[in-house]
Amino acid sequence: MKKISIFTMLLTGAAMSFSQASLAVSDCGEIVIGSAISLTGKYATNGIHAKNGYEYAITKIKEAGGVKVGGKCYNFKVIYYDDESKGDRGATLAERLISRDKVQYMLGPYSSGMTKAIAPVTEKYRIPMIEAEGASRSLFNKGYKYLFAVLSTSEQYLASAIALAAEKAESQGKSASSVKVAIAVENDPFSLDVRAGVMDDVKSFGMKVIIDEKLPRDLSDMSAILTKVKLLKPDLLIISGHSKGAATAVRQISEQNVKVPMIAITHCESADVTGKFGAAANDILCSTQWSETLAYEDSIFGTAAEYEIGFKAAFPEYKTKKVPYQTAQASAAVYVFKDAFERANSMDKEKIRDAIAATDMKTFYGDIKFAPEGNNIAKPMVLRQIQDGVYNVVAPSEFASHQVNWPRN
Repeated sequence: MKKISIFTMLLTGAAMSFSQASLAVSDCGEIVIGSAISLTGKYATNGIHAKNGYEYAITKIKEAGGVKVGGKCYNFKVIYYDDESKGDRGATLAERLISRDKVQYMLGPYSSGMTKAIAPVTEKYRIPMIEAEGASRSLFNKGYKYLFAVLSTSEQYLASAIALAAEKAESQGKSASSVKVAIAVENDPFSLDVRAGVMDDVKSFGMKVIIDEKLPRDLSDMSAILTKVKLLKPDLLIISGHSKGAATAVRQISEQNVKVPMIAITHCESADVTGKFGAAANDILCSTQWSETLAYEDSIFGTAAEYEIGFKAAFPEYKTKKVPYQTAQASAAVYVFKDAFERANSMDKEKIRDAIAATDMKTFYGDIKFAPEGNNIAKPMVLRQIQDGVYNVVAPSEFASHQVNWPRN
């Protein structure tokens, strides 16, 4: 009887402890943030990646004790609306979030085009928006005071591929100016900025652009462009067309047996080109904002490698593929909000805006510090190559974990 009594007391104590812990969590208030994001339409793949990144960060911050403001704890909650990958709908939903749902803070949508549609709305209502998925440099020359981006701007995405091509030409006793470049990009703000960055570097090396094409609007067929590539034989092929464009490129390059010594593409991980196309994706260069092999770390997410492990445990659907950088940077955006709320020690949106502007922090995703224009000036891009199905950092050299395989074919 005594044993039963003691066991009962232990159970009761455990139950009381659990209920006290639950009460402590429920005692935390809510900070409501709005987000119009692509859950359907052509940007849905990356929109879902971003949403998952937001939610993972919210959970991790909650587990770490929440957000401390004015001696109280708070947890983030996001109201999501599906913008269907349409700019006009995104702008309408941003208005709804602010006017009807009364949100005072926003997380960004997916893509530069969608961010460009929403930013005038958040600026009009003086709503601080931290975005993680709009990299176009054209977002940061409008004089916006309430828009902040944790990611590197788009002109940096594939520029390092130009330097790498120059390096390889010189290693063969050729001049960098002998390199012939083919460019095929989507006609959207992000990809046009990728092209602009590439063109700047091409000019600096005196290279020649022999193909400069826009991808078809629906991104489903670039066979005509690839036929031209086979005919003109460039040394480097640059492609930017978000996830759908990346998948189409890898598939059709394989189908048409396109032989180019160096191919560099955006959005490889989010398109899961290794999972979909296997060996056909080998030796393709992929730009990335972040890699789990980089030496970044913070007190909430741990190291970059620990972020990937934790995220895969929380979202098992990523278990057999690379965690895309779109997810990591979305988590970083939520983390910046936490940091800003705690430094401002206020719920006032103007004080939050000023705290965000003064951000200078180290995270698992990289350093984050905003220029007066709102772009992150503290974190570089890196270039990875798919080597036997594994993404390995090959450039810039100070970040490289592996040597680049060259030529590709």
